[in-house]
Amino acid sequence: MAARVTRIWWIRRDLRLADNQALAAALRGGGVIPVFVLDPALAAARQHRDAGRRRSFLLAGLRALDAELRARGSRLVVRTGPPAEVLAALVAASRAGAVVAEADVSPYARRRDAAVGRRVALEMVGAPGIRHPADVVKDDGTPYTVFTPFRKAWLARPLPSRRDLVAAPDRLPAVPAALASEPIPAGEAPSAFPAGETEARRRLDAFARGRSAPIDRYAAERDRVDRDGTSALSPYLRFGMVSARDAAVAALGRDGGARSGADVWLSELLWREFYLAILFHFPSVLREAFNPGLRDVPWRRAPGDLGAWQEGRTGYPIVDAAMRQLAATGWMHNRARMIVASFLTKDLLVDWRHGEAWFMRMLVDGDPAANNGGWQWTAGVGTDAAPYFRIFNPVLQARKFDPDGAYVRRWVPEVARVRGSLVHEPWALAPLEQQAAGCRVGRDYPAPIVDHHAARDRALAAYRRSQGRA
Repeated sequence: MAARVTRIWWIRRDLRLADNQALAAALRGGGVIPVFVLDPALAAARQHRDAGRRRSFLLAGLRALDAELRARGSRLVVRTGPPAEVLAALVAASRAGAVVAEADVSPYARRRDAAVGRRVALEMVGAPGIRHPADVVKDDGTPYTVFTPFRKAWLARPLPSRRDLVAAPDRLPAVPAALASEPIPAGEAPSAFPAGETEARRRLDAFARGRSAPIDRYAAERDRVDRDGTSALSPYLRFGMVSARDAAVAALGRDGGARSGADVWLSELLWREFYLAILFHFPSVLREAFNPGLRDVPWRRAPGDLGAWQEGRTGYPIVDAAMRQLAATGWMHNRARMIVASFLTKDLLVDWRHGEAWFMRMLVDGDPAANNGGWQWTAGVGTDAAPYFRIFNPVLQARKFDPDGAYVRRWVPEVARVRGSLVHEPWALAPLEQQAAGCRVGRDYPAPIVDHHAARDRALAAYRRSQGRA
């Protein structure tokens, strides 16, 4: 009989027991010690320092994971400190044969893991996505930099199926009583997003499994900001409370007339894969535009405009509704994210990095790869094959994706009494109509801080100047 070997399961972005490749690998040795390290370097990083909601969601997720572990005879060991030092001490104290962890792709994660690997035996498995970014490259080994060829290559490889999913263990080995754990710091998850694997599983099942599931209507409803047409799984995918592979299997398992919605949702999951790959292969995107010809856009220094955008008082109801939703809940519909990002970078001509940083501060699902990729895409400076001249008209976007104004009226009560489509442009009301609706522009609700048509011309000129200097 093979000797029993204890391994440390180092949890990072995989707060789950089901379909956890790192946990499964750790269990092959026999004994396993689940460990989460509260890393001071991450807590101090700019993109995490003020992210109170995301930290609270994580801490609540750790408590939920600890409860699941205890129900199976184990427990979570929490320590604070530099991971290399903490894990080296834990290996020495437990005589663990190795540390097993899910691979990550960010520049900091890779530096951190290299430092840990110099101190202890470290085995990396899986990835935050469905496949590791190094597994989907061109025949010559170079990475894809445009989504459509990436998607085609991704789908040409063997697709995951239910047989690939790893079941959660019914029982786990006990953690030695002498191995002390720090208490998990206090922190309540946002009310809209109860933390933990159980809630993540409930959401995935409700959205993508069963007859007439919402995923079947996803293609038609995903862009409607006034409807609950999305899965709202992004915070759970961000911290691995459900595996991306499990989500993909749910999409791939739909058949018949449901395929169109499932295919579109799978493509959204593949955008997440693509941006993980871009960050893995091109870590400089966290500092600069992917497109070298658009690294010198003459952005405006306009703190007043930036503040108005952040606070939801731009005078454009769809923009203000989205920014107020973000402030209140820590989340925003993806279509709304594109609208507000276009408004900041094109209408206000403010550097996309200010918007990226604000989202990382406010979002429960803030993820460096997806957030950066989304901002660069909308700003027109990233990997997208379509050039910079994509500029969303906020009024037309609102009319199309919030046709009855329900979303705007919910988050911008100042315009709630404006009837019809003019709710999206209250400045078009006559003065007496504004007064009757309780929405006097410039008094009850801000006047638009910029004229969209003039701003569009200004943005196009600025981008052309940048290209001319490239």
